[in-house]
Amino acid sequence: MTEKYKILTEFVKDISCETPDVESFLETKENISKYNLSIDINSKPIKNKIIEVNILLKFRDVSEKKKSHYEITYSAITRLEDSVKDKKEMEKIVLISIPSEIFPRLKNLFISILKNSGLGNIKFDTQIDFEKLYNERL
Repeated sequence: MTEKYKILTEFVKDISCETPDVESFLETKENISKYNLSIDINSKPIKNKIIEVNILLKFRDVSEKKKSHYEITYSAITRLEDSVKDKKEMEKIVLISIPSEIFPRLKNLFISILKNSGLGNIKFDTQIDFEKLYNERL
């Protein structure tokens, strides 16, 4: 199957690493296994079959009082082929194809940021099945 889109560029749109104080940092390092990775995808049309697809990753523990919070919004500016006219086909490209293509780079970038924020040898072994998430959403 030929691709029905082309990613024109990718970039970090927003990034946030918040650690209120030393106690929060130490608490985070001690309880990093309680932190969860969440993902959200949204898009907006720009013009002439060009869309901005944003993937937001959040890494946090919502149960901790003193906590750190890490998040990144990564954008892909994408041109859809003229043949893409069906809304469902466009949805699948935005919610499955594009995230599947760019997520490995985003994940490596986010892990690097977390490591360089002092969290040491952190890994996200879980692969995200965007098609499964899309189907569960329905």
